[in-house]
Amino acid sequence: MSLLNSSITTLDAGVNDFPRLSKVLQTTRHFELIAEPDLHQAQSALLSEIQPEVTNLLSRVAAYLDKLERREQSLIAKYELQEGRLSASGPAPRPSSRASKAGREPGAPLSGLDALRLKQMRQKKERLSFAIDRLQLQAGQRERQLRKSMAAPMDFGE
Repeated sequence: MSLLNSSITTLDAGVNDFPRLSKVLQTTRHFELIAEPDLHQAQSALLSEIQPEVTNLLSRVAAYLDKLERREQSLIAKYELQEGRLSASGPAPRPSSRASKAGREPGAPLSGLDALRLKQMRQKKERLSFAIDRLQLQAGQRERQLRKSMAAPMDFGE
């Protein structure tokens, strides 16, 4: 009986630590090793999947930046036009050099007909400058569109 009790005690001491030993001795795979050709194949598949999306996003960003640039130029032109209109109507009208040559003093007030002509000429000048600004903006926009259309086929060939 004592022999059996002694062997049970020995077995219990040896097996009692078995769960901890199994945990300590268990192998953990931190990194999975794969073959180099498989790695290159996965990289090329990922690249072929991502590259069209990146190209698409870049073209959308370029188009949006062009749109913002055109808007900025349009706002700058509008600002300059408005500033010109404000400055043209702001200060008191100065007599023209023709009026002073006609025998009128530079500080003398304009007659009703001269004031009307001066006002008409200023309005005409303002309309013409506005038309010139608009035409310059249109020309610039068409030039950018032409450059963009000429550059578009080159981007697809790369």
